[in-house]
Amino acid sequence: MTGPAAPTPSAIAALNPLPLDAVRLDPEGLLGGWQERNAAATMPHCIGQLSAYGNLDNLRRVTGDSDAEFRGMWFADTDVYKTLEAVGWSGGFPEFRADLTALLEKTQEADGYLDSYYQVERRDQQWSDLGFSHEMYSAGHLIQAAVAAARGAGNTQLLTVARRFADLLVRRFGAGAEDLIDGHPEVETALVELYRETGHEPYLALAKRFLDLRGHGMLGAGRFGPRYWQDHEPLRETTEVAGHAVRQMYLLAGVVDVAVETRDPDLLRTAERLWESALASRTYLTGGQGSRHKDEGFGDAYELPPDRAYAETCAAIGSFQLAWRLLLATGRSGYADEMERLLYNGIAASTALDGRSFFYSNPLQLRTGHDGSHEDTPSQRLTWYSCACCPPNLARLMASLHAYVASSTDAGLQLHLYAPGVVSAAGRALEVRTSYPWDETIAVTVTESGDEPWTLALRVPAWCREARLTVNGSLIRAGAQEGYLRVSRQWRAGDVVVLTLAMPPRLVAAHPRVDAVRDSVALARGPVVYCLEHADVPASMQSAAFEDLCIDTSTAVELGTGIAPVTLLPVLQVRPESSGALYREFATGTAGGTRRAAVPAIPYFLWANRDAGPMRVWIPLAPREA
Repeated sequence: MTGPAAPTPSAIAALNPLPLDAVRLDPEGLLGGWQERNAAATMPHCIGQLSAYGNLDNLRRVTGDSDAEFRGMWFADTDVYKTLEAVGWSGGFPEFRADLTALLEKTQEADGYLDSYYQVERRDQQWSDLGFSHEMYSAGHLIQAAVAAARGAGNTQLLTVARRFADLLVRRFGAGAEDLIDGHPEVETALVELYRETGHEPYLALAKRFLDLRGHGMLGAGRFGPRYWQDHEPLRETTEVAGHAVRQMYLLAGVVDVAVETRDPDLLRTAERLWESALASRTYLTGGQGSRHKDEGFGDAYELPPDRAYAETCAAIGSFQLAWRLLLATGRSGYADEMERLLYNGIAASTALDGRSFFYSNPLQLRTGHDGSHEDTPSQRLTWYSCACCPPNLARLMASLHAYVASSTDAGLQLHLYAPGVVSAAGRALEVRTSYPWDETIAVTVTESGDEPWTLALRVPAWCREARLTVNGSLIRAGAQEGYLRVSRQWRAGDVVVLTLAMPPRLVAAHPRVDAVRDSVALARGPVVYCLEHADVPASMQSAAFEDLCIDTSTAVELGTGIAPVTLLPVLQVRPESSGALYREFATGTAGGTRRAAVPAIPYFLWANRDAGPMRVWIPLAPREA
């Protein structure tokens, strides 16, 4: 049994995912702790909210077991399916899974159709508004939940339900049927995974057909134009990401899945090209994507305002899933680097320390006096949303988090994400001990080796300028190749490999075309982006507006301790022009009376766990003497 993406043996794949039970994360580590919190808090919270917000009653209305009015978004079933997927990967909550599977069996129509909104509220409008109906999007999440139940819990009952719906899609939209696509991509990657699970080729063929049809304007203009749902030009001709960020990431994940299974290198290059366009000019420092609230979409190149960042949590999760697929397909370390950046920043920031409240959008700045009363721009995380796509999406990612840590090839094992725990596959086993990302050292002990030589590959992140590797205390002088340090030998149980990744604090500047943060810097250490939060401003500076703080880059940033295992201590000062007219005559030089102090900067993912107040990732540079 494998995890969320399992290419078949005939697929284009440089790396192979490990069996689902091959990695166990230690809850004492950061990743293992997040996964444990997910099982103990986030998943039960999501299950409870499905009842409180009517998602389960929506399904019961179809069977006649509830007379409550329909509640939530018209695609509210997807929150049920994503929660079910999380349950599947975790292998827990068997009673909830069994009861809900029985309800879905009862709700499903004879031909396989299953969508509670369109079965009652709009029964005469099924398949009539594919731009916004989300019917195939909903089917995709049902399929993925079923695959998770089969792989994670060994239960195929839900898979039967999902296949009935998938078979309906093949009959209704397959070869020879009218050319139609869904406005919200997702079903493509789900159909490929169902093909991988069952071997039934019509599922793969339908996923490919949907990709071939996209980009010919058949969804119409809608409210935001055809770019909104990536229907403005054929995929293979597209050079830049566009439109709704979540839709784009989910679509590209499906592109990679179809490309590797149909052995189509040109289609794979399409996904890589679009990925590169996103990272070149439309991705935030935290890995977040989507700069416009209006359409939850990508803006123009370099349009990355920190305070107006949308950076939807689901887009970060979609980007993570896409990066994993590209990593498996190509073996290139840059995709693992992006997974790491997303995981420790854009994704981690979405969840509160208690695991029961969440951000939908993830800004990189919150201004003093911000009105956070509306759920679209809250000052702190909320327990649920009217469109609750993000919390159960987080639950399913965290439940399967261990599946993304390592991979294998015939040559050996590759470690991509560093966390304490154990990795075992094909007669080889490792124990990893580390406090990463707070500590520079990752110690890997071979606990089972097999009888043949093999290669251990350890990723060296692109942010690391100095890596050191020892085996049983002896320095290995070989440099990293394609982002990995590789050691090939006949391993013996008890061999110890120690990788040291130097991670001094860094000041990061944006491309000069990112006008919103020109003349500003951000703080980072290792894979973690840091921010300033109001609660850490010392009393000597409290009289100044938070936005008037600036950083003195002539003084080195130091390591410190605080609410996180590692904080950074930059020296900040108050800009002289802290009050006055909205516009003034420009004058060079620095006014006197500047107040300076070392102010703790905390990991961005920890912000908003204290009293509501301003925050910023990008810090203006202190004015220099003329």
